[in-house]
This record gives sequence, C-alpha cells and structure tokens, in this order.
Amino acid sequence: MLPVSAAAKVTVLITVTGVDRPGVTSALFEVLARHKVALLNVEQVVIRGRLTLGVLVSAEPDAVAHNGFRTEVEEAIHAVGLDVTIERSDHLPIIKEPSTHKIVVLGRPVTAEAFGALAHDVAALGVNIDTIRGISDYPVTGLELRVSVPNGVGEQLQTVVARAAADEHLDVAFSDISLSGQAKRLIVFDVDSTLIQGEVIEMLADRVGRQAEVAAITEAAMRGELDFAASLRQRVATLAGLSADVLDDVADRLVLTPGARTTLRTLRRLGYYCGVVSGGFRQVIDPLAHELALDYVAANQLEVVDGLLTGRLVGPIIDRPGKAKALRDFARDAGVPMSQTVAVGDGANDIDMLAAAGLGVAFNAKPALREVADASLSYPYLDTVLFILGVTRGEIEAADAVDGTARRVEIPPV
Repeated sequence: MLPVSAAAKVTVLITVTGVDRPGVTSALFEVLARHKVALLNVEQVVIRGRLTLGVLVSAEPDAVAHNGFRTEVEEAIHAVGLDVTIERSDHLPIIKEPSTHKIVVLGRPVTAEAFGALAHDVAALGVNIDTIRGISDYPVTGLELRVSVPNGVGEQLQTVVARAAADEHLDVAFSDISLSGQAKRLIVFDVDSTLIQGEVIEMLADRVGRQAEVAAITEAAMRGELDFAASLRQRVATLAGLSADVLDDVADRLVLTPGARTTLRTLRRLGYYCGVVSGGFRQVIDPLAHELALDYVAANQLEVVDGLLTGRLVGPIIDRPGKAKALRDFARDAGVPMSQTVAVGDGANDIDMLAAAGLGVAFNAKPALREVADASLSYPYLDTVLFILGVTRGEIEAADAVDGTARRVEIPPV
C-alpha cells in the first residue's frame, strides 16, 4: 500500500520498462483514467527496442491509498509483457530545470574508454549529465550530452573538453543551450579546403608550372606565419599572362567536400541563410555559389585585361579582417544578430571570422584556428557540422527520403 496523508493530493511516479510494443501506453492509461488521476509529466525513451516510460501523476489520496490501484496498474502492464514500479514522488520537481550546456561527441569509433574518460573529467568539475542521446551513426558516431554546469565552471569545462578531445582522439564540441545560443540563422563557410577540396590558387598556379611554390606560400599563410594579404598578392602575381579561360576550366573541376550538398540542403530546409567568405576568387566561386543556391558570396576579384590575368587583384582584399567584415555585413543584410551566426573555416585567415560568429567551427583546421574555435572537427565530412547544430542523422535522412535524395556512400573502415 502507498502511504498517504489525508489532506493534500499525492504525487506518484510510475516507471514501465521492457521490450517496446504497441499498446503499452494505452493499457496504462486505461487504468489511470479509471482512477481519475491528473498527468504532471510523461517521459519516454526507446533504445534498440527497449522501452523506459515514466509517468508522473497527481491524485486524491483515496484514489491510490488502497492496493487496487497498484494491482490494476501492475496487471495491465504485466499483461503486455513489461515490468512496472510505482512509488511516491512528492518532493521532487515536476519538470526539472533545463540543462545549461550541450556537449557533442563525434568519433569513428567512439570507444567506451574514451567516452568514460570524458565523463570522468566532466563529473570531476561537479557537472551533471542530464541526458544522453545518439544523434548519428554515419559518417561518424555522434552522441549529444545535455549537462548542467555550475556557475563559474564553464571556462574550466571548456578546457577539459578540449583536452579530452585531444587525448581521446574525439571531436568534442561544447556550447550553451540557452534560447539565444540555439537559434542560429546564418552560416558562412570558407571555400578552399572547407566547402571544396583543395586550394583554387594552387590549381591555377599549376597551369603555369608553379604549384609547389604557391602551395608552400599558402600553407605558411594558413598557419598564420605570413600576412595573408601580402602572401595573396605574391601568389596572384605568379598567374600573370594566364588566359582567363582557365578560370572557367578550374571552376568546372572543383570537387566539393564530402557531405557539402547534404549540409547545405539541410540548412536550407531549416531556414538558414547560407553564404561563403573566401580568400579565393569570384570568377571561380560564383558558378558554384549559383549551383548551390547560396545567399551570400564574398571573395577576391582577379584583374583581367584583354582576356589575360594581369597578376593583380581588383577591389578590396578579402583577408582575415575582411572575412569578419563580410560576415557582419551578411548578418546585417539578413537581419540576424551576430549571436545567431555560424562560421566554418580551416585557416589562420578565418580566425577573426570565427571569433565574431556566435558559433565558430574549425574544420580540419590549422592549430592557430583550433585554439580559438568553439568547436573543432577533424573528420573530412562537412555534414558533421550539422550534428554540432543539433540536427540528427535520422532527421537528415527522413527529410532526404521525402524528395528522393537519401543515400549513403560506403566509407572505408578506419
């Protein structure tokens, strides 16, 4: 018998566990309806066919004071082959306080050892893991943790998460989940080695036999060892005398990063404004931007005279400060606060842009950028960005199935 007081209503928690099947909820609520209880909360999770269903109810003491209530609930649940517990729950909150932050863990694979080490480090700071859910099984395994972080611990947790990512060979992203933190509406991507594979300037330099020279300069610039604007002028100078027809040829040969189309297709479905901010060249990027239906494009302009490249640029250079300015300009035009913007890049010239964005994502990035990014992704699949934004693989593929675009490409094992 459930002990009750004669005065106030009592709160009872009913927990049902077992193999999920149709009719479980119906069977339980038929009993609850007969006893005229009021619902306070219902939570359910199913993991590989195993159900855990919690129902919190409020009732008059007389309704649950006799064994008939317990007996009827147990008989109804046992009849459908599941187990049930019934207990008083008067002093706990009906709806718990919302989690304060989100930790997304990505890996191929995520080992128990690595996840356990992360959980241990998180717990050592007094951070409680409120919920865990799987968000992806392709192209990486993804887990999302909702956590409650005590005041003053956020920066320490950020450090712990970054260290765990490095030590355990995982991609781990940490972010707040306030309403403003979740409501992202504008995303911009760097182009070279982010939205596309490779560097356009190197593809152009290959036409004049100077790819190795230009690649070395690009690599140093992306590491932050050279001034980007000066290094860009130096690289562009190698193209002097090249036919402008080469620009169209290179544009036709661009190869998107795996997952790029899926990422942009999904973001458009979610209502995002999408754009690119590139230290590359408009003449090469514009056809791709049109094909991908991008809302915004900022890139450098190569000077062409009499059908030949002069080895010079026209107009302002989109360098490190220029990228951040472009993001701000896009946000202003779209009417989106900077807190609701996302920037994705890979090089040191993306540092200011990622720092300005509400969420800065380093994608297969140089160390200088990873150090300042909110999230760092190391797998070569651009759709992992979606998992950081809270989109699950199931949601992506369900939407793709509607218009016939759902498919999985075989990925070689690690």
